[in-house]
Amino acid sequence: MSADLWNYGDDLERRSDLEGFAVAALDGDVGKIDDATYEVNSSYIVIDTGPWIFGRRVLIPAKAIVRVDIPNETVFLRLKKQQIEEAPDLQDVQGSDRDRELIGAYYEPLF
Repeated sequence: MSADLWNYGDDLERRSDLEGFAVAALDGDVGKIDDATYEVNSSYIVIDTGPWIFGRRVLIPAKAIVRVDIPNETVFLRLKKQQIEEAPDLQDVQGSDRDRELIGAYYEPLF
């Protein structure tokens, strides 16, 4: 599994306050950021999908972020809604090693 998957892109401004930002997939809104980490080789966001997929929380690797619109507090992903919906369930909101392996195996081929 590539460490690159768990790092924000070089062109993105490193932020420490993405919580509460709206999240948009390529084909529509998917929820809000409930949690975000900013550690090298271990960065991700956790999205609360709200009613879209029954309040499910989904862990998304940092590489999935295309850009951040600060004025509108929106994060844009390089994923489609279906890809997020079909992602493995988040077993541990802290992003355990097991979660990262399962989630990494799912997302890595998509990038």
